Parts: sequence; structure tokens; C-alpha cells
Amino acid sequence: MTEPALDDALKERIQVAYRTWLGAREFRPRRGQREMIATIARVLTRPEGERRIAAIEAGTGTGKTAAYCVAAIPIAKTLDKHLVIATATVALQEQIVLRDLPDLARRTGLEFGFALAKGRQRYVCLKRLDDRLRSDSQDTLAMFEPVSGDARVLYQNLLGAFARGTWDGDVDSWADGIDEAHWRSVTTDHRGCSSNRCGFFRQCPFFKARGGLEKADVVVANLDLVLADLALGGGAVLSDPADTIYILDEAHHLPDKTQQHFTYRLRLRGTLQWLDQINSSVGTLAQRVGRPPELMSLVHGITASTTALATPIGELIQHAAGLEYVSRDDERHLFRFPLGRIPQTVGALAADAAKDMEGLMMQVDAVHALLQEVVDGQRSWEHGHEAEDWLGIIGQHVNRAGGSAALLLDYRDGANEEAEPRARWATRLPFDNGDDFDLVSAPMQPGSLLEAALWSQAYAVICTSATLTALGRFDRFLERAGLGEDVVVQRIPSPFDYPNIATFNVPAMKADPRDASAHTDEVTELLPGLLELDRSALVLFASWRQLNEVVRRLPQGLVDQLKVQGSGSKQALLNAHREAIDAGRPSYVVGVASFAEGVDLPDDYCRHVIVVKLPFAVPDDPLDEAMAEWLEAQGRNPFFEISLPDAAMRLVQACGRLIRHEGDHGRITLLDRRIVTQRYGARLLDALPPFRRVLGG
Repeated sequence: MTEPALDDALKERIQVAYRTWLGAREFRPRRGQREMIATIARVLTRPEGERRIAAIEAGTGTGKTAAYCVAAIPIAKTLDKHLVIATATVALQEQIVLRDLPDLARRTGLEFGFALAKGRQRYVCLKRLDDRLRSDSQDTLAMFEPVSGDARVLYQNLLGAFARGTWDGDVDSWADGIDEAHWRSVTTDHRGCSSNRCGFFRQCPFFKARGGLEKADVVVANLDLVLADLALGGGAVLSDPADTIYILDEAHHLPDKTQQHFTYRLRLRGTLQWLDQINSSVGTLAQRVGRPPELMSLVHGITASTTALATPIGELIQHAAGLEYVSRDDERHLFRFPLGRIPQTVGALAADAAKDMEGLMMQVDAVHALLQEVVDGQRSWEHGHEAEDWLGIIGQHVNRAGGSAALLLDYRDGANEEAEPRARWATRLPFDNGDDFDLVSAPMQPGSLLEAALWSQAYAVICTSATLTALGRFDRFLERAGLGEDVVVQRIPSPFDYPNIATFNVPAMKADPRDASAHTDEVTELLPGLLELDRSALVLFASWRQLNEVVRRLPQGLVDQLKVQGSGSKQALLNAHREAIDAGRPSYVVGVASFAEGVDLPDDYCRHVIVVKLPFAVPDDPLDEAMAEWLEAQGRNPFFEISLPDAAMRLVQACGRLIRHEGDHGRITLLDRRIVTQRYGARLLDALPPFRRVLGG
């Protein structure tokens, strides 16, 4: 066992950097910040054979970004390790890159370079954008749908802004937001990219952004990119996990992000249509490039595979049509397989389809490999210059075949009672003149995936957030993340004087939120008076339905002062709010749960946070239902193990929007009397910061 690397010289480097930064910023040292630095330093320098993993909850105002950077940067450089800082939100990612790291580089005396890393599909592909705007592109690229008028205007605006240098090609920096379907048409993945052989390579936003990654001491990414890299075995996009120290900020999102990343889907009737598209695509490709024998052999194999797939997919449609669906909304009807177990008949059909789908994937991938050889100049075809245009199209087919095979294999395995517990369900959706059926499988225990891909592979991992605990304990996060007793946990309270700067109010309401109609009526009645108390506020609803209904019924004069989520991009809406407040006008931001995080409105930009309802999860979410069912089968209580802890964490996050620094102040109002009338309410109250309470109930 080797000796720890935290010797006196390294300790001194960290301490000097911290003191230098404090002096330059004229800050007083914070106890919590010092504790966080010391814990991270000890964990990162644990000797070989001990796990270097920590979960640190650092309350708002701790200064956690400075703490983990001051500790981790000198240690990473000393150990010759890469440092990857990953966040869940774009807002924090950009704050770290644009504000925090430049400040630390100037004021700590530490010498380090840093770079921003985003996934390829966050950047526009200039070639695809050009293809979408060229008048003849629909004849050449058979997979493209005709460009609508709105999309054409958008694409022209994107290209114009990029050419003028007013847009960098990053979807997150387009102020008005971009429709997801429109964006997918002008971005690409690694299969559709011809790299330095592309005519747009020198201007490519993705490669410009990636240019400094290899030389950077610190890479700032997001959790999705980290998970995508780990799913490829690590080291494909970011550095090798064994040589990497990961700082996972906003880490409370990690289990959910992992579940989303490893969720499989297959739309059955849509798949039959897609199989026809594959045949059309490869057939058109073959004609355009002179029908070379090596390609024609694959085309014939693809035709055979798509024909073979039609039978089991058709039978799966018949089985799906016979399931007993429960209506969830006007257009969505859902059937959840009990305990995630797939009937043997469905499992057998899925097994048959999976075999052919894997074969199809390999054949289409082989077509893609031939195209890549033509683009690289290693193979000569008639009209071979067109090969580059087809890389993205065939690459999308490869990806879809791979995703379809993953779902089918999962449903095959789901017929085995010993299979890994997963939530599996089918959704009936409107489709042309009939119904389509969406098969889904999601992991219920993301911790096992994280153990295999991250915890057991990385040199070190620090998980941090302002909200890692639920009801004062780390248990919920640790279980979901797959972490055990060998992980260092630390809870650092916020330094804010909450009793003297913030009030938590619960009005004496008549309606119980479980009576949705009565509660909406009372919220509509109370909201105008509550908003009159302050010139700025953040109003958080638990559902879009209630938000839209309340806004519809408010006086028009008040509605004109609202900045409602969905009326534009998040950043544009918040900018409009700040401009109104700066001009002395009232302005109120209204949104749902996603606005309870990543919204930074200090001082006069937010003096009042109004939480309309306790943030319990939607009761009919199939993944939550499956998890509750699984816990009940084990004799456990899903309300106290899942629903209540998760609601407590979300409530703390929502309340955390109010006080952003030591000099801030304001009020919080909860329009849900259950926090004072139900037995669990006291636990929720105790989980909150020590606000001064005014409880009417």
C-alpha cells in the first residue's frame, strides 16, 4: 500500500492558494468552506486500496465551487490526473467556465488551463444546416422530410447569425430557444461526422470547442456527457476514468440522469415504417453510387432482415393491442407490466425480433463503414463524393437499430424472473388511422449501473450539491447511487442567518391540494394579493395544468406582469424579468418544477418565492409506480422511503431560490396546508433551513 500524497508541501500549496484567493477577493474565511477543502483533500489522497469517493452536501453560501477547485486542482496536477467537473445544468456549467475558473486562475496563484466540453449534439453541424437549406437536398438525401416554412426561416437565421459571428453554434446560446425536432435535423453524432474531411471542418463549432480539451488541466462537462462517455467504456470523449478525478456538482441529479440514459424505447408501428425507410435509403444510396458489389451484398441482406422483422414486430403489435390500458390523459393510455415481468409469449417474440434486429444493425453498420472508407479515400465508388452526405443518414439508422435491439433484448430477458429489476410498460398512442404502441424499459436501481461504470473505474469521485440529503439523511441518495458505507459523507450547513433574513409562511387555507378544483380556485383567489406584497416573485406550480388554469383566470393587468415558463427560452424569460425589475416595474416569474433549480435571482430580482403545492411526484408516473410496487413486494414503505424524502429535497430546492447570498432577504409562501395538518408535515418543516415560521394552516 502506497503512502498518501497529502504531504506538507501539498497542504501548503492548497492553503496558500486559498489564503491568496480570500485576500484578493477581500473575503473572510468560511468555516464550512475550509471543512470542505480539507475533506476533499483527504479523500483524493487516500492510499491505494481505499475508495476515493465522497458525498458532500454544502448549503447555499458555502462557496463549494471555490472549495473543490482549490483542493482538487493542486492535487490533480501533483498526481498527474485529469480533473473533470460535471454539472447537471447548463447555467452552472457556464458559471464555472465563464466566472468561477477565470476568477480562481487570476486570484489563487495556481497555474492551470481549463476548457468547456459539451456533447456533439449541442452544436450545429454546418454541413447538415447547409444541406437543409439547399434546394436540391431533398432529392439527394432521401431520409430528410421537406423543410417547413418556419424551419427554413429558423435555419436561415441560424446560418446568418453564425456567419456574422453573433452565434457560436451552441444550441444553449440561442436566446429564443430551438424546437427539438428542428434542432435534430441540423446536428449530428460521431457516425454522421466526417471530421477533418468535411468541407466545413475549419468552421465547425464542435471541433473549435473541443480544440483545447487535451491540453486543459480542468475540463467542465455535464453529467449527460460523463454518462455517455462511461457508457462507451470511458475515455472515448473525456479522459480515461482510471486517470480522472471527477467532481460531480448538482449530484442529486445523478441517479435520475443514469435512469434516463439507460432507458430503452421501441415504437412498434413506427418501427415498421422505419424498416421501409432503411430499404429506401440503402436502395437509393446504391443507385447513386453505381451499385458496387460489396454494397449490394449488404443491401440484399438488409432487405432480408427487414422482411424477417416484420413478422415478430407485427405479432408484438397484436399482443400490445390486447393489453388493458389505463387512461393517463386525452391521448396517452398506459399498461405497466406487474413487477416489470414480461409474459413468456411476449418475451419469445422479443427474442426472435432481437436476433434479426441485431443482424440488421450489423449490416447497416457495415454500410456505414464502407461509406467511411470512401470518404477516407480508401475505397473508390462511382459518384463517391456523395458518400459524405450519406454518413449521417446511415449513422442514424445504425443508432436506431442499436436502440431497438437493446429494448428487444431487455424484453426477452424480462420474461426471466431472475432478471434485473426494471420498470417496463407500454403506452398506446394515436398513429395515422390507428394506434401505435411504445414499449419502454427503465432501470429501477441506477446504482448498479453507476458501480459498474463509474465508482469501480474512476480514480476518485466527489459528489456535491446544496441538496444531497433528504430529511437530514444521505440514505436516499446513497442507495439510489449505489454507494455504501466506505463513502465519506459530510453535511455543511449554510452560513446564512435564516431566522433574521427569511420568513416561511403557510396561510390558513380552506382547500386541501388533493381536491384539485377547490385548491386551484383558492390559489387563483390568493395569488394577486400575495404578489402585491413585493415587486418581484418566483411562483412554482407542481403541474402545467394548474399553472395554465390559474394564469388563465388571473386579471389581465396582473398577467401582463408575469413571465411564464414556456413563452420563450428560459434565459430570455429571466432576462426580460431582470430588465423589468431594473426599470422599476413589477415582474413575476411563473414556472413548474424545473424552475426550482438553476434559477439565480438574487436581491430585488426575487423577494418572494411562492410554492403552490408540496412537490410530491406525479402519482401516475410509471417508473415511480413500479418502484413503489417493488418496495412493497419487499415489505417496505414507498411513501416514507421515496415519496416523502424526494418531496423534502424538492421543497428545500424550491425554497433555496430565495436567499442567494448573505445580504439577501425575503419571504417564502407555501399554499399547501398539509405541511401543518398531516403527521409527515413536521418532518418536512424540520428538513428546511431555520426560517422564521408563520404557520396558519
